[in-house]
Amino acid sequence: MDDAVPDPPPVEEAPEPAYDPAAPAPLNVPRTPTGDADVDAVLARLGDADHLATDGHVEVYEDVHRGLRDALTALDARPGPPAPPRTHEHRS
Repeated sequence: MDDAVPDPPPVEEAPEPAYDPAAPAPLNVPRTPTGDADVDAVLARLGDADHLATDGHVEVYEDVHRGLRDALTALDARPGPPAPPRTHEHRS
């Protein structure tokens, strides 16, 4: 009787996946809070691009751009300080 233990079958290693430049990859772009809650919420949306393939980034960027543009437009709509009274000059 042969007490030799047979060698285990070779373990097949999975091939490394090919590099896909369009695959999701975190951008790791720091986002510093601005102090404006509405603007910070819009900028936080940029993090969604980290989980999307490259072709999905455009939608996120357009959404962020729209949100920032709306925030700037809202600044123009806010009432500011009253305008100084107009003086009428009388010339004789």
